[in-house]
Amino acid sequence: MALPKKVKKSLNISPGPIQGHYPTGYNGITTPNRRKELANLITEDGTYLPKSVLHADMDRGMLDFVEEQLKTVSSGKKINVIDRILTLQRWGELAQTWKFSTKDKNVELPFIVVVRNPEVQYGTNPALQYTIPDRKQFHYAKVPTWDGNRKGYDIYTIPQPVPVDITYDVKIICNRMRELNNFNRVVLQKFTSRQAYTFVKGHYIPIVMNSIGDESKIDTEERRYYQQNYQFQLQGFLLDEEEFEVKPAISRELVMFGFDSKERQKEPKGTPKNPDKINTKLTFDAGNDELVLNYDYKVNISALRIKNVIAYEFYINDVQHNINEVLMINPGDKLTIWVDKDNSNAPATLTLQEKLIY
Repeated sequence: MALPKKVKKSLNISPGPIQGHYPTGYNGITTPNRRKELANLITEDGTYLPKSVLHADMDRGMLDFVEEQLKTVSSGKKINVIDRILTLQRWGELAQTWKFSTKDKNVELPFIVVVRNPEVQYGTNPALQYTIPDRKQFHYAKVPTWDGNRKGYDIYTIPQPVPVDITYDVKIICNRMRELNNFNRVVLQKFTSRQAYTFVKGHYIPIVMNSIGDESKIDTEERRYYQQNYQFQLQGFLLDEEEFEVKPAISRELVMFGFDSKERQKEPKGTPKNPDKINTKLTFDAGNDELVLNYDYKVNISALRIKNVIAYEFYINDVQHNINEVLMINPGDKLTIWVDKDNSNAPATLTLQEKLIY
């Protein structure tokens, strides 16, 4: 019996993309490559703090530099680079058995390998030396915050990076002088000014060429091969995100005032009941949130009234004090008052009650 013409004889269990101009389709599960790329750009640097830069990151940066910047082509074929950083011990094993067989393929000539010296010296990069002593934290960024009710900002601090010098030996193993000359030409052209740069996690790190040496060996039983060594010094730095600190710039405290709703008789004008207490009204103009007062007498102060002020802070000689306590100021002290306005485009007032101390 013949099948109806409209009945499909076969079903495609892996259908193509719904929108053909998207390489990977767009069906609610998979997304186009461009949208994935945009998403990665958004989430890659999702913090105001820099990324950590450690030894492994600088090793990767050096290896990427050799693969990308020192790429060499001989007879129309790219010279392979071993995609790993070797130590002196591992290189000794590889140098003795460079014809060894692995599960994948034999290491065939020519090839380039990067060997790292194990000792890491304190850095000689002048841009990172002795700027901030004793590894003290320094201001890095001021980041706005919002907790759903109030606006503020956090202070991000990080220590100064530690400069380090790492020495790498880039070796080329080949059996023809032509390949050696091609690689030598690429290196000398790249380091015409003695220095080049690699890019590690958003930082340009200099690489200096120290020396060029020949380590070729003559084997009477087999054919000769060339081994040339190029020594480079990477002048990097260590930046550990475990040492970063994030702390609020403003410690907000809620100050509440209670008032008696009963009517009071106005006090008669004239001499106040306590002449030692003085109320000083301070005005913070629009765009100004800080005032500095210098005292020539000993006094106790406290906040009495505020207007258009969400929070405020007192600093005596640049040292912050608790706003809920009565503060004593000595002659010659400097009082700095900082306020956080409800409306930054309008003036704000803060009334201080000063009590003289004899």
